[in-house]
Amino acid sequence: MSTDIYSEALEYHRTGRKGKIEVVVTKPFSTQKDLSLAYSPGVARPCQEIAENSEDAYEYTAKGNLVAVISNGSAVLGLGNIGAVAGKPVMEGKGALFKKFADIDVFDIEVDSEDPDEFVRTCELISPTFGGINLEDIKAPECFYIEEQLKEKIDIPVFHDDQHGTAIITGAALLNAIEITGRDIKEVKAVFNGAGAAGIACAQMFVSLGLSRENLIMCDSRGTIYKGRTESMNPYKERFANDTPHRTLAEALVGADLFCGVSVAGVLTQDMVKTMAAKPIIFAMANPEPEISYPDAVEARPDCIMATGRSDYHNQVNNVLCFPFLFRGALDVRATEINTEMKIAAVRAIADLAKEEVPDRVLRAYGVERFEFGPTYLIPTPFDPRALLRIAPAIAKAAMETGVARKPIEDLRKYTEHLESTLGMSKSILRYIANRVKKEPVRVVYPEGDNKKVVRAAIRVMEENLAIPVLLGDRKSIEAALTAQGVTDHQIEIIDPRQEEERVDRYAEEFFKRKQRKGITLPYAKDLIRRDTGYFGAMMLSTGDVDSMVYGQSLPYPYAVRRLLHCIGKNTEHKTVASVYMMVFKNRTLFFADTAVNIDPSDQQLADIAVSVAGFVKEFDITPKVAMLSYSNFGSSETPSAAKVARATALIKELAPDLQVEGEMQANMAFNTELREELFPFSALKGEPNILIFPDLNAANIAYKLFMRLAEVDTIGPILVGLKKSAHIIERGSNPGNIFNLTTLAALKARQNV
Repeated sequence: MSTDIYSEALEYHRTGRKGKIEVVVTKPFSTQKDLSLAYSPGVARPCQEIAENSEDAYEYTAKGNLVAVISNGSAVLGLGNIGAVAGKPVMEGKGALFKKFADIDVFDIEVDSEDPDEFVRTCELISPTFGGINLEDIKAPECFYIEEQLKEKIDIPVFHDDQHGTAIITGAALLNAIEITGRDIKEVKAVFNGAGAAGIACAQMFVSLGLSRENLIMCDSRGTIYKGRTESMNPYKERFANDTPHRTLAEALVGADLFCGVSVAGVLTQDMVKTMAAKPIIFAMANPEPEISYPDAVEARPDCIMATGRSDYHNQVNNVLCFPFLFRGALDVRATEINTEMKIAAVRAIADLAKEEVPDRVLRAYGVERFEFGPTYLIPTPFDPRALLRIAPAIAKAAMETGVARKPIEDLRKYTEHLESTLGMSKSILRYIANRVKKEPVRVVYPEGDNKKVVRAAIRVMEENLAIPVLLGDRKSIEAALTAQGVTDHQIEIIDPRQEEERVDRYAEEFFKRKQRKGITLPYAKDLIRRDTGYFGAMMLSTGDVDSMVYGQSLPYPYAVRRLLHCIGKNTEHKTVASVYMMVFKNRTLFFADTAVNIDPSDQQLADIAVSVAGFVKEFDITPKVAMLSYSNFGSSETPSAAKVARATALIKELAPDLQVEGEMQANMAFNTELREELFPFSALKGEPNILIFPDLNAANIAYKLFMRLAEVDTIGPILVGLKKSAHIIERGSNPGNIFNLTTLAALKARQNV
């Protein structure tokens, strides 16, 4: 990873609205009546109801969907005791994960005290505000005491994720590893390394799942924790003190079935692994570097089953697979606590999910042909969208069965359907695409290779193995730009067209063949290809030397797209080249076209554009539904503009009879399905559209830019459709994130063309 990631992280956190979270008003608040209902005098009524019955706070306030992420900053990630305010970015990040994965609102609270009793009292005093408390980054052993005290003193769920989140996911991996290796959990000999919060929680979870305490040896930095040891002990370690003659980790591992490490990098050696029992189970979860690397463990013991905390190895133990969904289930039944039975329910839900047939969407998201339950797939991938639908209902059910649910759910099936309908997974679409294209990375050329933003985007593309970047331009300038970003040893290809006579000659000959009857001579073609990296890159793509191209950081859009049209040409199936913007909202993804190319498209061009975009949208496992927009509804206006859209709709139905398309219609009618079905029951469009085709460039450009500025939306584009090859023009001034996102889609389209 480049050293510049740290400066990028600072820029990420401070750009625009500071930090990563905000409070959003959820009710109308724009009129005098709204104000009188939201505040004085109307607010008095819910206050009175809550005063009479405190449970009504769940009905009239956000309490039931609000979690406190509370920390004192005494054990932050790998940074240690950095203090309360320094840990705030992590707590905001935790809040963002709660919101993105389970739609749970969060207030992050940083308590400036390392006195455990002060911390407990603070949590106790503010607990009426919240439906649950997530303790975070609190050092051991104080974290154990704080959690125990809070469970006794308050009647809302309290969960220390550093302990139990890791324990739950690792517990699921354990159950499946034991099943795969044919072991009996009661007979498993286990060695733990790390006696902090996560280590002790994992040990306790394994015991709850059936592991015998007598077969468990725990180690810390001083060696084994044995009965009678007095050095560096506490009551929580004492619970796992074993009557063992072993005094070192190496001694304890001889003949062991399981190693579970939540400690430090490199503590587990290949020699130690070689002494373990047949088919050893190795959970090396130190981050960012595990106790032993995956390659070293497999080299020492090819028969091992391994899990780590890293995303680049099999079986990643990532707490995001648990805590958002666990709290979702607990909040939805208004649980008074998160008990052992609920944790075990989460363990079994995660373990069982790994045995289910994995849907194509997940497979394609991770760029594999299949995930099959076995040694390299013990637990679901961290971003499996089914996790919410399995874990939250399991938690709710366990809470009801153990009597801690104040609001039982009558129909868990309907509850699961409700979760599915509010999942809001559209913002994960880029991750889905990225993981899909990583399996066979394509070559992407960036003609503006010495642009700093392009260089930063290319570095990220390389680091995430999204594609193989090719930077065009002055070699010394590009090398200097890479070095300035802290990148010296890299897999980025640099090509200086001025030093590529063979390529220049070859590309010029090809370009001359295409343009010789357009006033282009061969000498001029050579000069153009040599001095203009845009033409050089476009010819690289045209001749198959690269698979895709991302361009336009320093040029007006028409000038940049001209190079593509001259060198690449149009798709024979769709004679109209157009641009489409992907607009990713919280709970939906819409595609706007044409946003950048055709000023006043004809009816035939509109039809071509719609069919092209529909084909592109299918690549996301989305059924295309097209709305042909106008200011007219189904002939209500006979002006040329409205008639053009109506004719285009008819043409589309001839070109693609299976495509759901309707028009011409007004934008509000496209999304008011009830009114549309009432007034126009003949409409072929069922439900809301996901593709919006605008009558001209004015309308499309204005619409997408208004949404970009005024709505909570991620915009990706412009994506070109209708070209023979995958080439895309970024907007001038695009930041590295935008360039990376467009590269992701460029790689997807390149794979479509393969």
